[in-house]
Amino acid sequence: MDNKSAVGKMISHIEKIQDYIKDLDYDGFAKNEMIVEACAFNLSQLGELSHKLEESFMQKNPSIPWKAIYGMRNKIIHDYDGINLKVVWETITEDLPSLSAELAKAKF
Repeated sequence: MDNKSAVGKMISHIEKIQDYIKDLDYDGFAKNEMIVEACAFNLSQLGELSHKLEESFMQKNPSIPWKAIYGMRNKIIHDYDGINLKVVWETITEDLPSLSAELAKAKF
């Protein structure tokens, strides 16, 4: 998969997450297991896709937190029962909007 396709898929996963939570506050999110799992899956996919990007592409786009994206993937995949939902919610609501914007203007 080329960098442009991977970034496009990353943006798509972010859009899905944002759509899932658009009418929710933290309590509504935390109480809805299906939404939590859907968001966790899509966050993990962001990490998977980031790992497929070429190193040179990532170096051209240093404002994107590549290690943090993959780190979240590892946390979700390897410690699902221990996920801190507050951290996931903060990531979704505070970090994903700016990540989406950064990905949209990435240099290829």
